[in-house]
Amino acid sequence: MSVRVAVADDDFLVREGLLQVLERAPGVEVVADCEDLPALAEAVARLDPDVALTDIRMPPTKTDEGIRFAVEARASNPGLGVIVLSQYVEPSYALRLLEEGTERRGYLLKERVHDRAQLVRAIETVAAGGAVVDPAVVDELVRAKRREDESPLERLTPREQEVLAEIAQGKSNAAVAEALVLTKRAVEKHINSIFLKLGLADTADVSKRVKAALLFLGEPGTGRSA
Repeated sequence: MSVRVAVADDDFLVREGLLQVLERAPGVEVVADCEDLPALAEAVARLDPDVALTDIRMPPTKTDEGIRFAVEARASNPGLGVIVLSQYVEPSYALRLLEEGTERRGYLLKERVHDRAQLVRAIETVAAGGAVVDPAVVDELVRAKRREDESPLERLTPREQEVLAEIAQGKSNAAVAEALVLTKRAVEKHINSIFLKLGLADTADVSKRVKAALLFLGEPGTGRSA
């Protein structure tokens, strides 16, 4: 069964590019293409897609429409997956997107969408209830955290820091093992050590792990990363 997707971007060329990428993607059906937030909201209410793929900045204000849509949908349409696309690495937006929960949420840079396989994986992951975070956003959060004095990240071994970055992207233990060429048992040991050192030992499922990891990385001392 295909994942039904509504696409929203006020830039005609970007929107057409997304449509062309997804038209040839197996297992994905585009049911709407929208140029602003009101059109996206109407399409979602009328067509009930599985996932909304939306730009962050769209009319009417061109500020954070995509984030606000995702936050509001958490309450009004919890079964809807939302992937927000951004032109820039903006960790603060990613954290806002995920602070109420990581289930069915994704944050990707627009440069990634030309890779059909990667985009389809993100859509399928979010539709299935998972989370996807662009690696560049995770890298920026890790770098910011490392700049803090006495950051708890300094307690992690280099391998544990690599595992943490993979977790924050929403990957399962098996996916982390494959990415880092480790056994699943080794990954489990690293994760237990990481979360113990960071005070997150009670965190269990994948979505909660993503949220815990990102919130930890995004809270440098006196406030959240900007």
